[in-house]
Amino acid sequence: MEFTAQQIAQMLNGVVEGNEQTKVCKLCKIEEGEKGGLSFLANPKYNHYLYETQASIVIINRFLELEKPVKATLIRVDDAYSCFAKLLEFYNQYRLNRNGISSLSFVDKTAVITDDNDIYIGEFVVISANAKIGKGTKIYPQVYIGDNVQIGDNVILNAGVKIYHDCVIGNNCILHCGSVIGADGFGFAPLQDGSLKKIEQIGNVVIEDNVEIGANTTIDRSTMGSTKILKGAKIDNLCQIGHNCIVGSSTAMSAQVGVAGSCKIGNNCFIGGQAGFAGHLSVGDGSKIGAQSGVISDLQPASTVVGAPSLDAKKYMKSYFLFSRLPDLNRKIAELEQKIAELEQK
Repeated sequence: MEFTAQQIAQMLNGVVEGNEQTKVCKLCKIEEGEKGGLSFLANPKYNHYLYETQASIVIINRFLELEKPVKATLIRVDDAYSCFAKLLEFYNQYRLNRNGISSLSFVDKTAVITDDNDIYIGEFVVISANAKIGKGTKIYPQVYIGDNVQIGDNVILNAGVKIYHDCVIGNNCILHCGSVIGADGFGFAPLQDGSLKKIEQIGNVVIEDNVEIGANTTIDRSTMGSTKILKGAKIDNLCQIGHNCIVGSSTAMSAQVGVAGSCKIGNNCFIGGQAGFAGHLSVGDGSKIGAQSGVISDLQPASTVVGAPSLDAKKYMKSYFLFSRLPDLNRKIAELEQKIAELEQK
């Protein structure tokens, strides 16, 4: 699909500088610009690329002063960065705008699918008994939706997502490829003979509105009740959320975080990559957990911790300063011991 500079300027409330009929069909970085590409310039560090780029159209800030002639057609706007973000959103919506139900999908006769022209169900999708699918939802190939699952409106389930029975997905959620919602929680009871007996997991997972789940992330169903991901939470790729956990609203969790069962993580928390949480912990609202932290005790609201086991960030940095000096301190102690030994001999 092609757009002219004039059409783009109208969308962004911008002003064209150059040929209004210049056409573009793709987006590109300014340093990797090519003919037919649309790019933007917002960071002054990249200004020199404006005079070198092969991009056909470049969006720039309205009051940027040019140092020399530019080959590309320019579109001047109030904020180049936010305008380009708007175009990215439009481009993604256009790219993902599929509809219809593939003849290669399987939809159980008891499933309820909202009568909506915008719905999409791709090839080899399985929608099981009594499942409910909301309007505007896009379900890409090879997704499995179990019995009694409820999917809200305008949800995107990317290829290979698996949603076990009885789970609930709210409105405007995005689940990326390979994510698994509702697998059994890790519950086993040790027996006298040393073996482990599985504890049946009869709860579910509830994901509220506006949640995004990264690729290959797994969220386990609860033993009883619900594992919950509250509204607006953002969970990165390769995370593991254990059974009966609660992840608070607008909490952001980076890749490879592991949360053991029955943890309660508050609202508006930020969790760095590869952090780990022991089971049955409570993390207060607004807490910040550094990457690779090991959290083994409850955290008060607005805590900032790093390290494994985790410590208050300021205490950790003081401790790390001492730790980094241990080789020198050890050498000095050895020197002092030698001097003491020499004095004792005298």
